[in-house]
Amino acid sequence: MSLADYFPSQIRGLPAFDGQFDALKLSAESCDVIFGIYPAGTVIAPHSHDTDNVGVITKGSLLLTMNGETQHIAAGEWYFVPAGTEHAAKFPEDTADIELWFSI
Repeated sequence: MSLADYFPSQIRGLPAFDGQFDALKLSAESCDVIFGIYPAGTVIAPHSHDTDNVGVITKGSLLLTMNGETQHIAAGEWYFVPAGTEHAAKFPEDTADIELWFSI
């Protein structure tokens, strides 16, 4: 699974995201845009951010757990994780997404 399989050349030219998954990062004044890919079986342990995170699944699906509830987010669907909210993620299939991390 490669970033080149999911994103056009203009996005592939962005700097790499320094995190626990394979992604590229477009930085702006009050919002970072993350273009990520997750191989099937990827698990991201519970954590929180100091940003409001909004994302859309562009391929595959996400199991997002927040506040003790797990939601299935399918391709084409958006999700929202408020700043400071502990959440975890599982990717049951190869998945790509676009996330917007808004400074608060």
